[in-house]
Amino acid sequence: MTSLNRSNHPATIHPERVLQFGTGVLLRGLPDYLIHKANQQGIFNGSIVVVKSTGGATDEFAEQDGLYTVVSRGIQKGQLVDKHTVVSAISRVISAQEDWKAVLDVAKKPSLQVIISNTTEVGIQYVEESIFQNPPQSYPAKLTAFLYERFKNFGGGRNKGLVVVPTELISDNGLKLRDIVEKIALHNELGKLFMKWLKYHVRFCNSLVDRIVPGKPDTETHAQLQQELGYSDKLLIMAEPYRLWAIEGDDRVKNVLTFAKTDPGVIIDEDINFYRERKLRVLNGSHTISVPLAYLLGLETVHEMMQHPLMSRFVEDVITHEIVPTLPEWMIPEENPEAVREFAADVLDRFRNPYIEHLLLNITLQETLKMRARNLPTIQRFVEQHEQIPQRMALGFAAYLRFMKVVREEEGVYLGEATTPTGGIITYPIRDDHAEYFYKLWQQVDVHDASSVRNFVQTLCADTLLWETDLSVLSGFGDAVADHLSNLLTLGVEATLERHVAAAESTTSGSEIG
Repeated sequence: MTSLNRSNHPATIHPERVLQFGTGVLLRGLPDYLIHKANQQGIFNGSIVVVKSTGGATDEFAEQDGLYTVVSRGIQKGQLVDKHTVVSAISRVISAQEDWKAVLDVAKKPSLQVIISNTTEVGIQYVEESIFQNPPQSYPAKLTAFLYERFKNFGGGRNKGLVVVPTELISDNGLKLRDIVEKIALHNELGKLFMKWLKYHVRFCNSLVDRIVPGKPDTETHAQLQQELGYSDKLLIMAEPYRLWAIEGDDRVKNVLTFAKTDPGVIIDEDINFYRERKLRVLNGSHTISVPLAYLLGLETVHEMMQHPLMSRFVEDVITHEIVPTLPEWMIPEENPEAVREFAADVLDRFRNPYIEHLLLNITLQETLKMRARNLPTIQRFVEQHEQIPQRMALGFAAYLRFMKVVREEEGVYLGEATTPTGGIITYPIRDDHAEYFYKLWQQVDVHDASSVRNFVQTLCADTLLWETDLSVLSGFGDAVADHLSNLLTLGVEATLERHVAAAESTTSGSEIG
């Protein structure tokens, strides 16, 4: 079988317009894919120089001339999608550890316009160090050294400034990166002229990326795909069809990032808070409110959750009737008032994707922190808007409390237990910074005594240190959670969910919120 390379798969080589820090699958499955798509349409006409910041060889990229395949599989608009794209946007990959000078030489290219990064969330951290090391250790120091090299080479020319777009999954990633770069520049005494050039001619853009890219498939699937494609590809990656890259920028940014014109998944807007809020509430929030309930039912993946009749109904209803209506109207784009509902439909398609194995237990990591950030504002908004309790979210919150019922601690690991509908016992780790707190509280609860359970819930809801708000002031919320939790403990998870769904179905359409 032939290998994928430019000899066997000819592809146009464009001027190097983008420097990318990171070789990870998210970058290759989203920004690089989108730039390739723009090149194919004759719009951006630029290639990407990739910097491998960590150790390790770049041989696989060199052997394939930077080419790789993205296999998109999933459900989109209710239809199965299965297609592949050979991405040819990468011109070369340079190891920062082995050839830092080659990285700095890229700064001298007049064609360069854009810098992209994904160095994980911990990558955007301030480290007090010299940028004149070979190479600097932290990503922000590497970036500062690169920008300083460009500033020196072009004499601080205003038309040689760059657009920097970090894709690390932290809020205000562009602003935070800019602040760190400025701090590093001051520490290294790079001078007022560089600071001025940095301020006025280098644009740091906040951005939000949203695409599940599991990466390289398992050995059997990989071999099968290569047989179907007719070539060997060591860099092949899987991705879901859905894609979003929201970038905060003005007309100057739009004029540089012309690849945004080629795909509706790329959005450049002066304010991307709506897209961040929509993802946090609808996608992340529905995960967090649903997963403990599904896991306690004995399910293992998001796909299994959406195949379960009761859980599928719960997820659809909590999104449609309790999350979507709470996004503030002032935040929704005037040109697309249905933007939230359209996204909700996409989210349900993504949850149903049979090709992605998203483990429920992995989603429960730091469940308390996620519940506080993703769902408490939704619950509070719902109560304010409708003057009633979001019963589905109350059940999801109760299931979260049941999931956090620590039964024992072994060598620093807190463990929970649950009985599945088939009668089996599952033991699971509770990977949450508040596990010890819950361990102590649950020891005081008599699970067969409704008043004891109610006191437990009331204590939790009133803990402003835990929630950074007082949930006990939400009239009826604590009582609803306590009732659901008592049922989960005494009737079992499946019976409680059946009762909840039956009650929801008996509600007349006229009294339904939605």
